[in-house]
Amino acid sequence: MPRRLVPHVVPHAVAAAITAVVLAPLARPGYVLRYDMVFVPRQPLSWEMVAPADALPRAVPLDALVSVANLVAPGWLVQRIALVAVVYLAALGMARLVPTGRTLTRVAGAFAYAWTPYLAERLLLGQWGLLLAYAALPWLVAAVRDVRTGRSGGLARLVLAAAPAAVTPTGGVIAFGTVAVLLPGGFAGWRRVTVAALGAVAALNAPWLVAATTSAAGGRSDPDGIAAFAARAENWGGVWTALAGTGGIWNAQTVPVSRASPLVPVATLVLLAVAVVGVRELRRRWPGDTGRLGLLAVGAFLLAGAGTPGGAPVLRWLVGAVPGAGLLRDGQKFLIPYAVLLALGVALGAEVLAGRLAGRLDAGTGRVVLVAAALLPVAILPDLAFGAAGALRPVRYPADWNAVAAQVAAAPGEVLSLPFEGYQRYPWTGGTVVRDPTPRYLDSPVLMNDALRVGDVTVDGENPRAARARAVLDSGGPVAELGVRWVLIRREPDVAPPAPVLAGLRPVFAGPHLELWENPAAGPPPQAGRRWPAASAHLVAAGIVIFVLAALLRSRRRSWYGPRTHQPEEGSHG
Repeated sequence: MPRRLVPHVVPHAVAAAITAVVLAPLARPGYVLRYDMVFVPRQPLSWEMVAPADALPRAVPLDALVSVANLVAPGWLVQRIALVAVVYLAALGMARLVPTGRTLTRVAGAFAYAWTPYLAERLLLGQWGLLLAYAALPWLVAAVRDVRTGRSGGLARLVLAAAPAAVTPTGGVIAFGTVAVLLPGGFAGWRRVTVAALGAVAALNAPWLVAATTSAAGGRSDPDGIAAFAARAENWGGVWTALAGTGGIWNAQTVPVSRASPLVPVATLVLLAVAVVGVRELRRRWPGDTGRLGLLAVGAFLLAGAGTPGGAPVLRWLVGAVPGAGLLRDGQKFLIPYAVLLALGVALGAEVLAGRLAGRLDAGTGRVVLVAAALLPVAILPDLAFGAAGALRPVRYPADWNAVAAQVAAAPGEVLSLPFEGYQRYPWTGGTVVRDPTPRYLDSPVLMNDALRVGDVTVDGENPRAARARAVLDSGGPVAELGVRWVLIRREPDVAPPAPVLAGLRPVFAGPHLELWENPAAGPPPQAGRRWPAASAHLVAAGIVIFVLAALLRSRRRSWYGPRTHQPEEGSHG
């Protein structure tokens, strides 16, 4: 390979290698179903995907985008494209962002960002939409710097980088906060540009914001969720050490086994020490931007630990009193800006240390240091490899699901999914917990439980109709009085509902895994109310993305490809 191509090709090759190793099980056919990660063969596009009538828009506009993608590609392919994009773009984006002329430093940055507890734990929790924000943030930081330095097309790249982050509410908030902190001041016309950038990113967030205002769900959340979703310790190092290593997720079932090792806190301290050296170097190379990024990272880190005893009282008040504040309950998910700064610091810190050793010993020793820095994240978290040690294994939907979907499609109406739990353990998934696929598989509104069990705690949901259904089921009353057209039941001996619950219904399908009952006395489905405002917000957001993409294509610039060019830096050893 010509030497001049090495800096361009190596980051892509490393990103591809990391992606292949992490997602290796996806070479098998089927669907990876874990917690919130639910893909189906063909997800119908419905009003519930655009503006949920009775639920908070936690998956807006993500579900609608998946449904649109399913118009041209099957669900198994959409899932693989999405997961590959997460890992590949995270690694490549960080490799491009590191301000260096040294290829091995970029490689270290790619591993430091794409091989992290945060990515592993959120992947095991199935939150691939949030991970799109994780993958997008290095690109967004780079685009903000382009705008501040006057690079052509920077504003369009900023909006385009923010778009994948805004497919979930949390990612959209992170993208907006990143632009609000990093962009203002320091260049000619910054007020006008900042207003335009923030306005565009706000418009990308409009789909879920407008859907939240038109939903019948209450905007306030259960304060009991604070303790349930608080960051947790993963070993003897405690909560704050876990967060410092980008771990600490609330769900113990999604934590890789290696995080319990007593050596993990020690390795985390090593990474932090290297990162401190690197951040000092970053301040020299980005004199005006490092402080802003540091402020953003510190804020993200403190928010991640807000559910701990010190901040829990304030957070409980916010969640119970302020509409929409429930978004802050799972604070650990806001660690993304901190992870960006940590990866930059580790990469540059390793380069500085390598340069010092190369000066005292030889260049080969310096290269060994950089290779060791690149492989350290893998040594700390070896079980991210091969689909988190096989946890991300594809499965197939039983034929019952297609049979039920055909029955419901022939006579559309609202569906009640039983057992009335939002998350289920199906035998055909190997007992893996998964969000009930019914709303995505069937082309009809689905009434399901939005309360969440976390250990012995039940965190109440916000859907008023779900609350009424829970009351009917708890009393043993017939579900026919809810007015639903269909009742779908997971067919297992230990979860069968009592006979009085099914009074007034008639069975229409019974397979090995599912039963479908019809309510002959069902009335018309409930009216959804105001949904066109949310649909309009979706169209505006889509129009903005199409416009900036067309603008970039017209410019015929290849600034998204290959490493970013940098002037030789003092202390940089190429």
